[in-house]
Amino acid sequence: MNQPKRYERVEILSGHELGKTFARLASQLLERVTDAESLFLIGIPTRGVHLSKVLAKQIESITGNNVDQGTLDPTFYRDDLPRVGARLVEPTSLPSSLEGREVVLVDDVIYTGRTIRAALEAIQTWGRPKRVSLLVMVDRGHREFPIQPDFCGREVPTRKSESIELRLLDIDGEEGIFLVKDKN
Repeated sequence: MNQPKRYERVEILSGHELGKTFARLASQLLERVTDAESLFLIGIPTRGVHLSKVLAKQIESITGNNVDQGTLDPTFYRDDLPRVGARLVEPTSLPSSLEGREVVLVDDVIYTGRTIRAALEAIQTWGRPKRVSLLVMVDRGHREFPIQPDFCGREVPTRKSESIELRLLDIDGEEGIFLVKDKN
């Protein structure tokens, strides 16, 4: 008889620590960008979209300027779609040109690097940015492509059988980053 799967969830960052991490990442990003007005944050579904909105608010509170934002779903550019399976594709929305902009791809967790590779390929159809950087909340290792984040909230080495869960108050009713382990 099959037993239901049981999971253990370990808190990596509390909601308070997550807020401090957002503030740190926003400051680091502004230190590296040559012109804050050319900044364009692009969230990768699903959690990266919300993270880019939170980061935009942080940056706007520091600079007093609006930050352009968009979303980019790289699903159709993936080279591993048969293996990972397709989820419901979200519309790509880039309200202004990427030409000559300081583009920052925002994602919650970087794992193999395949999502980011696909996003980089997708960006090419939208113009030629001045620079493309990568900001992730968690780097869990296990890269299959030589892609590293320029800005990272936390490095959390994991086993392949484990996963990282980013919980956001607006979406999940709680906030924090958790390591999820299979207890079976």
